Amino acid sequence: MKLTKTIIISRQQFQDLPPKVLLRGGRVVDPERQIDEELDVVIEHGQITALGRIQPNQFEGEIIDVSGKVISPGWMDMHVHLREPGREDEETIESGTLAAANGGFTAVCCMPNTQPPIDTQEIIQYIKDRAKNSLVSVYPIAAISKNREGKELAEILELVEQGAVAISDDGSPVMNAELMRRALEYAKMAGIPVIGHEEDITMTAGAQINEGFYSTRLGLGAWPSVAEDIMVIRDILLTEYTGSQFHVAHISSRNAVELVRQAIQKGVRVTAEVTPHHFALTDEAVMTYDTNTKMNPPLRSEADRQALIEGLKDGTIAVIATDHAPHAYEEKEAEYIYAPFGIIGLETALGLIITHLVKPGHLTLVQALEKVCVNPYKILHMPVPHVQKGEAANLTIFDPNATWRVDARRFQSKSNNSPFIGQELVGKPFLVIHHNKLFYSQL
Repeated sequence: MKLTKTIIISRQQFQDLPPKVLLRGGRVVDPERQIDEELDVVIEHGQITALGRIQPNQFEGEIIDVSGKVISPGWMDMHVHLREPGREDEETIESGTLAAANGGFTAVCCMPNTQPPIDTQEIIQYIKDRAKNSLVSVYPIAAISKNREGKELAEILELVEQGAVAISDDGSPVMNAELMRRALEYAKMAGIPVIGHEEDITMTAGAQINEGFYSTRLGLGAWPSVAEDIMVIRDILLTEYTGSQFHVAHISSRNAVELVRQAIQKGVRVTAEVTPHHFALTDEAVMTYDTNTKMNPPLRSEADRQALIEGLKDGTIAVIATDHAPHAYEEKEAEYIYAPFGIIGLETALGLIITHLVKPGHLTLVQALEKVCVNPYKILHMPVPHVQKGEAANLTIFDPNATWRVDARRFQSKSNNSPFIGQELVGKPFLVIHHNKLFYSQL
């Protein structure tokens, strides 16, 4: 499939929040505080100072009409690739945080497969310095192993001291079980989770798409789901043995979901995340040969997709995260077998969540919000943001009923490798507020 190169209409910047702002007419939904009601919100110098019914003629300051929109605590995406340092042609911390805000997120966790990887204190400090004036908080996830080679542990305690909120070799599995055991033990001492990229690479060499009907029909390298399952059960056992905390990144297999469900029932400290593309698409999408359907793990079968939705419904899957993976236009324009894995996801996440989970009735809006503005913070042992008097304003405001068509020209990301371009979605970001700044969505 020939890809179309798009030109960004304009790249916006974060604006300073006016000294006094009234968000008028919105529906405040705060899952952890069990609030779901129409309330006006007053923000003064970046802090929420009042909730209730505020008469406009009794308010001196800027009034923003949010009638028909939801005001929720700020959303976190705990799995993104910002590419900086090393691949600034694909994404930068600046463009990635703009994309996050455009999609309704006020915080992201950046994965360590940069060039060089996030395996030293210096790289963590570089990221923090680059993000310090952003509306969007950027939390580095450091590498488990030096250079992400899976051979020798990185200096985990030093990385955490510098600001790493978790460790992962994401993009590469830790094939050495003893190394993973030691990583879990160090992470337990540091009080952070280990995030696993669950793939047995001895079973996926040369693989392109999910093993099944479509891999046979298209003759593309087959990627068996059991390659994920094997690593999930290994790391659950290691987590149980060490008493540590483990998080399964981008879960995609129905058997992996069941393994996590059973582990949680046993009391093992394991959690999991799913991406919007895995609950919205199946491997049938690869029939187009669109390289934007090529991702790691691959799109699975309809049975797997339904199992992911069931896992979201019963709480087995605690988090929705995008695995935002920008790639240069030229890279994705290659033949399917040569194109890199991964798609961007920050700017379509909200629409996919509402369209594929909330509107069909799989999740209530409150349940969906728990997956993006409560559970990620809890897993990473961070304070959960609230829409509450006295709290700093960390807010995501969106229209759950707005219908819009995905237009790559509206993306703030430097890349546009998405299979959802041109699709009509329900649920649109409107405004984010954080760090005494605001950003109106351009979508």
